[in-house]
Amino acid sequence: MNSVLAHLINALSLGGTYALSALGIALIFGVMRLINFAHAQIIMVAGYFTLLVSNTQWPAVVATTIAVGVALAVGMERIAFRPVRDAAASTLLVTSFAVSSLIENLLILVAGSRSKSVNVFGGLTKSVDIAGMPVQLIDIATVALSSVLVAAVIAVLARTPIGIQIRAASENFQMARLLGVRANRVIAVAFAISGILAAVLALLIVARTGSLFPELGQQPALIGFVATVIGGMGSIGGAVLGAYLIGAVTVALDVVLPTAVSPYRDAFVFAVVIVVLLVRPRGLIPSRFNVERV
Repeated sequence: MNSVLAHLINALSLGGTYALSALGIALIFGVMRLINFAHAQIIMVAGYFTLLVSNTQWPAVVATTIAVGVALAVGMERIAFRPVRDAAASTLLVTSFAVSSLIENLLILVAGSRSKSVNVFGGLTKSVDIAGMPVQLIDIATVALSSVLVAAVIAVLARTPIGIQIRAASENFQMARLLGVRANRVIAVAFAISGILAAVLALLIVARTGSLFPELGQQPALIGFVATVIGGMGSIGGAVLGAYLIGAVTVALDVVLPTAVSPYRDAFVFAVVIVVLLVRPRGLIPSRFNVERV
């Protein structure tokens, strides 16, 4: 029973990590039909900024990291994506790749390609006993923060004027604009929210690993994109569900796979993803968005 509880916490922690990434990616895709590959670089840059303020109090670390994430997300929307917003999907995709490559290489130029150690929230690496099982505080913090943030984003989308406008834009952008929705404001808010989610994810990753490296955001962004696909492109709830499903499958495979096969765990995870897409080609919760945005 205790081991089941430990595995459940691990699954919720891993799924919550992926959910923060998937939610940010799905939000941008919903309003712009843009797969923002530069989301990984928002996580990366926000993580590196924790090193600059690691000697300050934790509220300053959190505030600075989130501010950097929001500024970078909104800045890339204003400078890179807004001028090509009405271009073909292929142009948006190439722009996303270009922004991703530019930011990563600039960071390597400034900070170098070697891993760096950083000590923030060191207390979260400690363990506490829950029902006789040692559980790391970072796992508890990840479960709590991801749950709160996912619920908060869903509440904003469901109950606030700007959230309703974002939902309207994701359903039919052209009609929303005709009804008076301000496109620039809606898209900027969506990018700001994705920046917050990326920054919090960076804090959790850095607190868990204690290291910084240029590929910091690639793995969670990749899994977040996969979660968005199996959940249903453009579906916020589907992205979250897909993230937690991948987290649960990953932990389950860690438990059942033999030691000799466990290094190939990710191959089995993606095999499950393929099966899900074969059964539900449009995802677990298909979106009803209108692909004709402009």
